[in-house]
This record gives sequence, structure tokens and C-alpha cells, in this order.
Amino acid sequence: MPDFQTATTFFTLLTLIAGASALALGGLRLAAALGAPRAWQAVADAVGPSALLLAWLVALASTLGSLYYSEVVGLVPCVLCWYQRIAMYPLVVVLGIAALRGDPGVRRYALPLAVIGAATALGHYALEWAPVQQSALCAAEAPCGVPSFRELGFVSIPFMALSGFALVSTLLLTPSREER
Repeated sequence: MPDFQTATTFFTLLTLIAGASALALGGLRLAAALGAPRAWQAVADAVGPSALLLAWLVALASTLGSLYYSEVVGLVPCVLCWYQRIAMYPLVVVLGIAALRGDPGVRRYALPLAVIGAATALGHYALEWAPVQQSALCAAEAPCGVPSFRELGFVSIPFMALSGFALVSTLLLTPSREER
């Protein structure tokens, strides 16, 4: 089993790749909406046929990362982390089945989970940077506003979750040529 620092470096790298990929896909999609569709179409043609499989892999890696931190390292998830898990864990099953079946209809079920998870992760991440008076939502043994770690000065568990949810969302919004 890898040590904490090695695993955290690995998950941080995956997080940065996921975040950059989500920003690139989202930016190309926005450019297409603003009248520059050529680059988006090329990316959609390349990524679209594998979008469900890629979204499943992101959900799987996110789930395995959260389980590593809680079950191997022993970090106690806070309430907001649990809400993010509630949104991410079903995506592994739903997207896995959809990828196997080639079912793009899963988007209408998976996208709301990913968006809700992203909103929760964003709020959690903001709470880490601007902690407010802890509410009844946050337990003393796992306070929501205190990061367990911060890699590169900004990557924490909620940021990792946000990047994962953002990439799943953008992949779910990337149709294949057959779907367009």
C-alpha cells in the first residue's frame, strides 16, 4: 500500500488533470456556443464516443480516493464529505452500466448528481478558505472548515471532489457524433 504522501501526490496529479480537462472541455463548449464550433467538434468527435467510459473512470478514481483516505489513512469524513460521497458513489454504478450498454440516456440521471456534488464540493472548499462559525452540521471530530491537508497550497479533499465532479459533468455534456 502506498504511503500517505505518495498517494496524495498521485491523487493531486489526477485532480489537476481532471480540473484542466474540465476547464478545456468547458471552454471549447463555450467557444462553440459563441460561434467557434470547429475546435469543439473535433474534441467532441475524439472524446464523445468514450465520454461515458471516461466519466465512469473519473467517478471510480474519485470513489477509490475517498475510500483510501477514510479506510486506509483513517481520515474521518465530515458531513459535507459524506454528501459529496452520496453524489459520487452511485455514479460509479450508473455510469459503469451506461458505459457497458452504450446508453447516453444516463445523462439525464447522472448529470444532476454530478452538478449537486460539484455545488456541495464548491461550498465545502469555500468553507475551508473562509470558515464561518461551525454550525450543527459540522461535528467537532470532523470539522467541515478544517482541511485534512492542502497540497500545492490549494488542493484539498473538497477541491479533489470538485475537480472530479466538474470533469464528470463536462464529459456527460460531450455528445458523440452519432448523438449530434
